[in-house]
Amino acid sequence: MEKTRKVGTVSRGIRCPIFREGDDLAKMVTESVLEAAESDGFAIRDRDVIALTESIVARAQGNYCSVDDIATDVKAKLGGETVGVIFPILSRNRFAICLRGIAKGCKKVVLMLSYPSDEVGNHLVSMDAIDESGVNPYSDVLSLEKYRELFGYEKHEFTGVDYVEYYGDLVKECGAEVEIIFANQAKAILPYADHIINCDIHTRARTKRILLANGAKVVCSLDDLMNSPVNGSGCNEKYGLLGSNKSTENKIKLFPRECRDLVLTIQKNILNATGKHVEVMVYGDGAFKDPQGKIWELADPVVSPAFTDGLIGTPNELKLKYLADNDFANLSGEELKAAISASIKAKDGSSLVGNMASQGTTPRQLTDLIGSLCDLTSGSGDKGTPVVLVQGYFDNYTN
Repeated sequence: MEKTRKVGTVSRGIRCPIFREGDDLAKMVTESVLEAAESDGFAIRDRDVIALTESIVARAQGNYCSVDDIATDVKAKLGGETVGVIFPILSRNRFAICLRGIAKGCKKVVLMLSYPSDEVGNHLVSMDAIDESGVNPYSDVLSLEKYRELFGYEKHEFTGVDYVEYYGDLVKECGAEVEIIFANQAKAILPYADHIINCDIHTRARTKRILLANGAKVVCSLDDLMNSPVNGSGCNEKYGLLGSNKSTENKIKLFPRECRDLVLTIQKNILNATGKHVEVMVYGDGAFKDPQGKIWELADPVVSPAFTDGLIGTPNELKLKYLADNDFANLSGEELKAAISASIKAKDGSSLVGNMASQGTTPRQLTDLIGSLCDLTSGSGDKGTPVVLVQGYFDNYTN
């Protein structure tokens, strides 16, 4: 009798050496995965997914820049006088160091913060406090004085930081004047500045379009800054400062540059070593929301900047409980199992759009789903597993 496999998807963090600039990442990742398989007694299988954190890729590429590099770029592109800086996220790791460079590259920063929260869900104030204040966040522009009068000095629930005070002090420390306002309409910055850096991530194209249509003279999104080398620095031609984070007090690690060759090389290495065809991807932030802190893990411009072709597209799945409760409500046991298995086998890769039996399955890109799983597996701290092996992701009930 054929033995039924009882385990579906498995996600494993793979322990790796500390990666440094110039390392042969493809070779080291391949070796780490193969050594893990040998030490833990599992086999590499076709359609396994090997995923690498973006940070080890950027580190191996040596893709860094300094605060002074950013200042030079900002001054060249925005003129070095008064610059509006709008819709930044509230993050010491992600944005504060970028703001340091921006402030060093101009005389005055008019900082416009969205409220009650930033784009990725970090709250300055609660919605309840907004309701009680009578303020309409969709239309009202608040000065710093009005904001303090209404909401006082709110500290972030998890970090204990008053980001309004923190960002204001940071700009002044860098030698620039600062004025802080609060608004959610991009146009609200225009009475204060016509040279603008819009720091939003996923809405950046719309924000830039609105500003230019309403009289802004120069608008740079974060992807327009550090998109080419400054004084021999790293850069990211496609994403600029988007996806960057703090490396040291004066140095930023940028999002990895073009790395399609890397994922293809790892795929080829594994095929040569095991005869198995795996998929490979690079991942950054996943795509999920923390229900308590309200924070979205979406500070990177994309979940995956590079992946092999087998990860293109969305899942093509049927909802087992729908089949069990509707199409085959009169069956049970082996008969039910056989009927559901037949339905899954009959999918034949064709689209299930509009099919009731596929409703409630997650309509997201494979790379976003697997990247989220990997981000949760690797964590953001000291686990020491910057590579994740996902097995059985493409299995279904019939395998």
